[in-house]
Amino acid sequence: MVALSTQEKEIPFLKQENPLMGSLLEHNRDRLNFYMRLWQEHGNVVGFHFGPFPGVAFFAPEQVRSILVEHGYDFDKGVAIHTIFRAVVGDGIFSSEGEFHRRQRKIMAPPFQPRHIVSYADTMVRYSEQIQRQWQDGEKILINHAMTDLTMSIIGKVLFDADVLKETDELGNAFTMMFSYVGKELTRLIHLPLGWPLPGHAQVRTAARLLQDRLRQMIRERRMRPLDERNDVLSLLLRARYDDGSAMDEDQIIAEALTLFGAGHETTAVALTWAWYLLTQNPERYRKMRQEVDTVLQGRSPTYDDLAQLPYTVQVFKEALRLYPPAYAFTRTALKDVLIDGYRVRKNTVALMAPWVMHRNPEHFPDPERFEPERFGPEREKLIPRYAFLPFGAGPRICLGNHFAMMEGPLLLATLAQRVSFEFVSGQQVIPDPSNTLTLRPRDNVSMIVRRRV
Repeated sequence: MVALSTQEKEIPFLKQENPLMGSLLEHNRDRLNFYMRLWQEHGNVVGFHFGPFPGVAFFAPEQVRSILVEHGYDFDKGVAIHTIFRAVVGDGIFSSEGEFHRRQRKIMAPPFQPRHIVSYADTMVRYSEQIQRQWQDGEKILINHAMTDLTMSIIGKVLFDADVLKETDELGNAFTMMFSYVGKELTRLIHLPLGWPLPGHAQVRTAARLLQDRLRQMIRERRMRPLDERNDVLSLLLRARYDDGSAMDEDQIIAEALTLFGAGHETTAVALTWAWYLLTQNPERYRKMRQEVDTVLQGRSPTYDDLAQLPYTVQVFKEALRLYPPAYAFTRTALKDVLIDGYRVRKNTVALMAPWVMHRNPEHFPDPERFEPERFGPEREKLIPRYAFLPFGAGPRICLGNHFAMMEGPLLLATLAQRVSFEFVSGQQVIPDPSNTLTLRPRDNVSMIVRRRV
């Protein structure tokens, strides 16, 4: 045990943990309440164990800034992410580390800069118009599957120039199976190799091969004609060059494309599902958003330029991200001893940060359980500390698609709100359940009745 210096503060650890499993069982049983209990009972800093492995939860914005920004490369994603994600997807930007991550981030950033993603706005709106035309007045739909199909179709077009890609398609099903496996494995203390003949492993390996083979075919097709003919992200990655003039190899492009697809459709679909649920539970705010959309658009489809005139719709999307952040928690593993707010995080210790908790701090979000998009109005949003609202992370590993998501979410809300209204089917219990996925999905399907608007 290394003695603390006089400037250091001692990390308070949980005193009542399972001697063998630590807090792992409680975490896996109900992780959202576990995170809230840590914060409510112990404050902004508390230590715990997952089996024999120590972790420290940090809940204050300045502490999160220190971990993600100041010490962004003094921590990495940890062995679980490396082992599981790389086995299925490859070493894409989500799991890569150090200098290699910096290099990948630099070459992949241009397609996701605001000046470039504007060109994708029409695709987002076009697919939104298409999906709503399929719904009949009075039809009951599962809004979570509808939003997944919609965002999957959009990201399929944006990334691969593929016109049809849905959750129920062969490729869409393969993506869903692969990322569900990753989500489940991340909750386990011991990770068994994907190559072992265990239940479900063969299906995951088959899904991964299917996706990789399809992407190799897409790459071959693009290389048979000038790459500048297309504007999809896959073509942009094929054209991209490192500082030394070299290009990404085929395996790396496939890993990056799979990573982008998984992150690019799932998080927005989940956020939109919660947004529609919250709107149907708050009819006055639903009416306020519809009125804004009707006034600005007057029956036409929205464009990127309209977003500046749809501030309340943007606020609705942000408030959904606050109450139900798709990335509800994330971890970093210390590569060396690091001081965070005077607390020494030892090498190999896991630092846990939970937007689920931070977004419910009444000091920053008064009446935090209340759905109140107005809190993201221009003046009130200025009062929110910089790292108290954290839907996309921060620092050198901030979500590459954050601008894409903040354009897509409000555009889809506006497009659909103008054409249809949703009614929540009574009797449902909508509970957030992150236990088997990487994101904060509802535990069960969410049924809505579609009402066509005149």
